[in-house]
Formats: sequence, C-alpha cells, structure tokens
Amino acid sequence: MDQKKLQQKIKQLAAEKDALLIAHNYERDEVQEIADITGDSLALSIEAQKTDKKVIVFCGVHFMAESAAILSPEKTVLLPRADAGCPMADMVTAEGLKALKKQHPDATVVTYVNSSAAVKAESDICCTSSNAVSVARSVAAKKLLLVPDRNLGRYIAKNVPEKDCIFWEGYCPTHDRLRVEEVEQVKADHPEALFMVHPECQPEILALADHICSTSGMYEFAAENPAKKFIVGTENGILWRLRKENPDKQFIMANREMFCPTMKITSLEDVLRCLETMETRITVAEDIRVKARLALDKMLAVPRD
Repeated sequence: MDQKKLQQKIKQLAAEKDALLIAHNYERDEVQEIADITGDSLALSIEAQKTDKKVIVFCGVHFMAESAAILSPEKTVLLPRADAGCPMADMVTAEGLKALKKQHPDATVVTYVNSSAAVKAESDICCTSSNAVSVARSVAAKKLLLVPDRNLGRYIAKNVPEKDCIFWEGYCPTHDRLRVEEVEQVKADHPEALFMVHPECQPEILALADHICSTSGMYEFAAENPAKKFIVGTENGILWRLRKENPDKQFIMANREMFCPTMKITSLEDVLRCLETMETRITVAEDIRVKARLALDKMLAVPRD
C-alpha cells in the first residue's frame, strides 16, 4: 500500500474507532501529516484530556503516553510502538530518586516531564522545557533536586541563582551530542541566521544561542521573528512543521545527526496496526497515577513568566 492510501486508511479507521491521532514534533514527517494535533509532549497530553474522543493514539514515546493516561484515565491511550522509549527517562528510577531524596530531605524535587509515571509520583512538582524557570521560581524551598536532565537543570540554575540546585546526571543523547565547533561552523557559514536551541543542549551550546526555548517556542519564534534564516538546535523532526508554517524562511540543522531513533521508530504501518488491534494500551496504576497527577497539576497551576 502506498503512503497516501495508508494515511487515508488510518484516518478512516481513526474515525470509526472514535480516536484522536496525536504526534510529537519529533515524529516522522508522514506520521505528523496524519495527526489531528502535533506538539510537545505535555501540550499533547493536555489536548488529549480536552477531547471528547474515547481513544487517544499517541505517536511518541512511552512516558508521553503515560502522561496522557495520568491526565485522562477514563480514555483508552494507545502507543503504536511499545518499544518506543526515551533514553533520558530511563536514566532515573523511582528507587534512585527515593535514595537521593533521603540525602536531601530539605529539598523540593522538580522533575522534567520527560520521566516515567513512577518518577513523577516521587516528585513534588513537574516542569517542561518551556516553564522550567517559572516552576523553579515558584518553589518556596531554597534547595532543588532537578531530575533527570542535567542540562535543563543547569539552565534552570543559571536563571534562578538564588536556589541551591542539585542535578541528576541524566541527559538526552540527541541534544547532548551537539558540539560547540559544529555550531560555530554553521554560524560562520550562515552569519545572518539566528540560532535557536533547546535547553536540553549543553551549557556551552546555550551560550551561543540567539534564543533558548522548547520546540513549541521555536515555532513561535520562527513565525514572529522577521529573520529569514534560522539555525535549529534540536531533533530534526521539528523541520516538517517549521517549513510548513514558514515557507518563505530557511531552516538549517546545527548538526545533521540530531536524530532520535526512538522518536522515528513509529511508522504509518505501526499506527494502522495499533488502530486495528487496539494495542498497546498504556495504563498507570492508580496509586502512582494519583501522585503523579498531583505533581503535574502543581506545575499547571504555575503562571508563566
């Protein structure tokens, strides 16, 4: 079956199953094309919560589908590929976090949404890459445990110097691999371009940026800024929507190797099979879900700067 026919069959079956198709910004182009909604992980989970559809097909990785299940336990949340995981999320466990909390009983745990439900359940409040600084400022405690991304943690610490920040030594392999010399070379090749970068990159990369933001922030920045050329410091799946929404602008990857294998593992065939079999369903044990939901709700209550 060719790609267009496959996409049409997916849309038809989704309508029959009363399913909302959502895809993360890093998914394959053809998967983003069939999605009802594209966006970052938490925004998609919130949209899943708002919909009156009974089924959510989450084209992303495991922790994202878990977040949707946490916020919408009454809905059927499906992940097309059960093996679509997140290396960063796997770098922290609930048991490991419990041990660190015992070492720092006076600290508040601020956990990135790129984490498992079990880790969120051991956290005081969650954050995203777009609201991380606001969340950190909202916390009364002077000491913060920032989990699991050390790079996002260092970005928070720089912007909230009044806090004593302790970092979990996790990282995103895709963002962490970007090097200063690569960015300097592409900036030299395109001196008129603005460099927008994700805070999951290393601090020395952020120091070279014209704008530091989440993927959603990159869409906004590219659309609103009059510049015609942008250097992109995040996973390459973001290019599909950037180019679609800004056909008169040029987007250059800071590194052509910024490619997440697990984000690209989901194919159209996987999405179709998921709708046909209604597998794999993602659920979260109620005791964990309730605690994790509290951490997410506290985050959602924080006003953005």
